[in-house]
Amino acid sequence: MANVVVVGAQWGDEGKGKIVDWLSEKADVVVRFQGGHNAGHTLVINGTTYKLSLLPSGIVREGKLSVIGNGVVIDPHAFIAEAARLEEQGVKVSRDNLRIADNATLILSLHRELDALREDAAAASGTKIGTTKRGIGPAYEDKAGRRAIRVKDLDDPQMLPGKIDRLLVHHNAIRRGLDLPEISADAVLNELMSAAPKILPFMDATWDLLEDKRRAGARILFEGAQGALLDVDHGTYPYVTSSNTVAGAAATGSGLGPKSIGFVLGIAKAYTTRVGEGPFPTELFDEIGKTIGERGREFGTVTGRPRRCGWFDSVTVRQTVRTSGIDGIALTKLDILDGFDEIKVCTHYLLDGKKIDRLPASQGEQARVQAVYETIEGWKQSSQGARSWADLPAQAVKYVRRIEELIGCPVTLLSTSPEREDTILVQDPFQD
Repeated sequence: MANVVVVGAQWGDEGKGKIVDWLSEKADVVVRFQGGHNAGHTLVINGTTYKLSLLPSGIVREGKLSVIGNGVVIDPHAFIAEAARLEEQGVKVSRDNLRIADNATLILSLHRELDALREDAAAASGTKIGTTKRGIGPAYEDKAGRRAIRVKDLDDPQMLPGKIDRLLVHHNAIRRGLDLPEISADAVLNELMSAAPKILPFMDATWDLLEDKRRAGARILFEGAQGALLDVDHGTYPYVTSSNTVAGAAATGSGLGPKSIGFVLGIAKAYTTRVGEGPFPTELFDEIGKTIGERGREFGTVTGRPRRCGWFDSVTVRQTVRTSGIDGIALTKLDILDGFDEIKVCTHYLLDGKKIDRLPASQGEQARVQAVYETIEGWKQSSQGARSWADLPAQAVKYVRRIEELIGCPVTLLSTSPEREDTILVQDPFQD
């Protein structure tokens, strides 16, 4: 049996929640390996909608162990609030079904405040990134700067004051430069100690736990947040998140070696969406784009912001197939394209009049690329709820096959509605 990594193959919001939930029925362990509570997953199970931001999607299924890995940055109070919401919906959250990496970095209120200050200042100057202002970036900065407070530090009160002092040397210097009042060490300590009793019961050396599970033959599902085009190295920099979102991060963000990964499943919509700022070569500004957004209910799970909509971009998906080593694509929301007379697919770009087959790394060049389209005949019949190829309109099948050709990767799962049962399985990712 192969352990499976699920990554977004576009700019996030591809429908990973449903696919991870669909796969979690076969998995024994579900691991979040990067990001924070800026990622939103919506699950619809037996008519009940669950909205998750930090907790792995496996938490809503009985008998599954969920793990928040060391690559995740954790806002303790956001975690407490999300767990409480799930408890209200009848989902029990305990050490029996959830563990948190002892070496995961914590997000503090000072991170959230700094994130908001920066984004607001950038907005005023016209250079905003489009962050969720949840402190994700500043927390990762402190992690890289070796001054972060980690989960295990909550269990060592004697060492914590020294760690807080080191953190505040950096943050208070920034605050003085912004004419803001300095933060006291006692305020940070009190914030941490108020959360400690709700976090520490879940703490574990998860890298060791996961290796034991792997050796025992458990099937592990690695759940990514955001999308590969938001990767801090391989995405549309600087309009990216602050972590690595490609499949390779599953190893570093969980503590398991790369040989533990057997299959990489990329999730892509049958069209393209993006939240926030940054380049979007196939974005639609007409009635078609508006119609896609309305049909697809394209609003951010976490922020509620409307998503920008456009045609499928085979250039960027082909690129993420390569940077994440994707073995198969789960194509979602095919039914949203029902009824269009024609559908366009971006096959390549023009950059300053020259044909290119990749998204360049330069911010300036990314802004200048022009999408070149191939027009495909649409279909009038409904594909919604299809559970086999035979249930799909013939032209919809042709559309999927053309996407496979353009991205150089097979479609192994096809989703035709938010309901988990409305899924066409071509290849089981858990079968090595």
